[in-house]
Amino acid sequence: MKVAVASDDGMMISQHFGRTRGFVIYEIENDEVKSEEFRQNTFTGHARGLEHAGHYVDRHGPVLAALADCAVVISHGMGRRLYDDLSAAGIQAIITDKHDAQGAVEAYLHGQLEDHPERGCAH
Repeated sequence: MKVAVASDDGMMISQHFGRTRGFVIYEIENDEVKSEEFRQNTFTGHARGLEHAGHYVDRHGPVLAALADCAVVISHGMGRRLYDDLSAAGIQAIITDKHDAQGAVEAYLHGQLEDHPERGCAH
């Protein structure tokens, strides 16, 4: 299983999913982190310069494709539409108040990572 964590520096969780510089992708086996990689963000609407493009542009298709190999995505914040689109694609979205990327993954693995969907943005 893979867990993606939005991060600007590979260590701390980004404040906003769409504006993150990348994602730390943790490979999990037997409830342990076996490896990690940093995946540069070239696929969110913000990364592609679509902030003012309106709702007719497919903002989330490229995100869903880029993270399709992940079972879980963790961030400090994201739009509600993205949260719902990830869930519909079978990817568990988690909005957390934790700051440390690896600590959040460890908490998730131990069933201790709280999801706060009410903190999602309305855009």
